[in-house]
Amino acid sequence: MIKRIVAAAALAGALSAPLAAQAENLKVTAIAGHPPVFLWVKLLDEYFIPEVDKRLAQQGKHKVEWTKGYGGTIAKLGTELEALQDGVADLAFVSSIFQAAKLPLQNVSYYAPFGSDDVHLVTKVVEDLHKTIPAMRETWEKNGAVLISGTALDSYHLLTSFPVRTVDDVKGKKLAAPGPAANWLKGTGAVPVAANLNTYYNDIKTGVYEGTLTFMTAAAPAKLHEVAPHITRISVGAQFAGGLAISKRFHDKMPADARAVFLAVAADYGKKFAEEMTARVDASMKTLEAGGGKVVTMSPAERKRWTETMPNIAKEWAADLDKKGLPGSQVLSAYMDGLRKAGATPVRDWDKQ
Repeated sequence: MIKRIVAAAALAGALSAPLAAQAENLKVTAIAGHPPVFLWVKLLDEYFIPEVDKRLAQQGKHKVEWTKGYGGTIAKLGTELEALQDGVADLAFVSSIFQAAKLPLQNVSYYAPFGSDDVHLVTKVVEDLHKTIPAMRETWEKNGAVLISGTALDSYHLLTSFPVRTVDDVKGKKLAAPGPAANWLKGTGAVPVAANLNTYYNDIKTGVYEGTLTFMTAAAPAKLHEVAPHITRISVGAQFAGGLAISKRFHDKMPADARAVFLAVAADYGKKFAEEMTARVDASMKTLEAGGGKVVTMSPAERKRWTETMPNIAKEWAADLDKKGLPGSQVLSAYMDGLRKAGATPVRDWDKQ
């Protein structure tokens, strides 16, 4: 009789215990090639992960054991996609700009520059492409990943160690340009050098190159004005640069209710990212100026001349993808149409000229 009473009490205690105590643990390794000083990693660490924990706790069914690896500590910048595919990571900020060979369609904005400075618009247009053109989603899945939140960076400008007023001023100068952004220098006479935010400061300081094309919300925390004080607003445009992705393996095996939380928080992460990125642009420019940056704005006529010196890099890119069986021309046309329908006025209609 006593054994029965003890067993019954134990069962009652288990049933009355908080659901969180009975939670199923999920082991998740989250990575980024960049350090948390940059917004996309900062929000991953300070918003996405805590918010997932909070919402799962409210459900009371699952709990995440996180392993974090930022700044290339687990996977170097440009290898995050492989880390997801190989099982090294479950969640990653994947910079599609550094995965151009595996995610070629996602780089459409980089091949159609001078489109729009609106971060929200560029993000929405490319996310819409993912919804309406199956190949956009399939390129992620073929690499063992699922995009859960797309992101766009604020407009790229020039930061140099020498003054720039016209296109002619960059002729013969070595400029850092990440991935496909090197194409923006075609026809200008500038010499592109492959590099990334992790190395810009020291490379410019030591003379590896004389400036870079980058966006202000990254230039300010990286203190690039200290080595490249001449800031020329050329407004290359906001650029879709990748986003949060989870491995397809992890996506498919997750309990449905936990997956729903990850996807919901990812959607909020995307909105929060675009809002904070937009809000930071003016503040970043002020920080650069306060630190000694000399800011000038290139004239509309000179910006137009810049695009006219370039070959049609967008059509070349699209035609090359078409030959490989990917819908390059369809993606380019849909991207440009998306911008124009929303009221943007690209400096050059890359899909038409």
